[in-house]
Amino acid sequence: MNMRYISVASGSSGNCHYIEKGNTKILVDAGISGKKIENGLKEHMIDLAGLNGILVTHEHTDHIKSIGVISRRYDVPIYGTEKTWESMENSIGKIKEHNKRVFLSSEDTFIGDICVKSFPTSHDAVDPSGFTFRDSKGKISIATDLGYITDEARAALIGSDIVVLESNHDIEMLKMGSYPYYLKKRVLSEYGHLSNVDAGNLAKDLIKTGTKSILLAHLSRENNMPMIARQTVSSILESEGICSKKDLNLTVLSREFVSDIYTL
Repeated sequence: MNMRYISVASGSSGNCHYIEKGNTKILVDAGISGKKIENGLKEHMIDLAGLNGILVTHEHTDHIKSIGVISRRYDVPIYGTEKTWESMENSIGKIKEHNKRVFLSSEDTFIGDICVKSFPTSHDAVDPSGFTFRDSKGKISIATDLGYITDEARAALIGSDIVVLESNHDIEMLKMGSYPYYLKKRVLSEYGHLSNVDAGNLAKDLIKTGTKSILLAHLSRENNMPMIARQTVSSILESEGICSKKDLNLTVLSREFVSDIYTL
């Protein structure tokens, strides 16, 4: 069996990703309602029964909204760093002790048939992480909520077959938009979010090392548009002689709707 990836939701209003291989099922974040996650996965005939774990990137509400509900409903372990647990524990309700799992950044953790490795990211959370998922056939990576690309994040993403990559905002839309100054400053900072240009510049490096699918994620509702994100990234790739229609699968993930299934 090959690993498969599905985006259940990806955006500033809520995030949830699904990874599976054979009987191993993993969620990354659960920042929308549990019912919406269940219904989204049912579109692909997937049931959350038998879920092996929920990985938490960081403690912001758009990433943890229903992790407690899902853990209690399906008796599922929640994996987070020690600092993330300290920050989110009072917000997610009572969790059974055997479902409180702590992972160490940059160490391999095996969940069922999948090798999971976290890497630190730069964001205004206590201990934010991205994740890579590996088996004998390849690697899928998730990297969102990045103020900038750290050396650790870049090293972790290199060699991935599929990369879910933040493309949060168009810089000019953000600067001219309605956000208050402090929020614009936060988004543009090293602890905020990646712009479309940032995503394009990283994407060209990843493609040169073998990445075949770039899935643009975590788009801002106010400061971006799917067409603009795609065009910006495509233009950067084309300046390097990379054709987004021929040399790779370049997709923009939806804030509201479940994605197709992406398979290694």
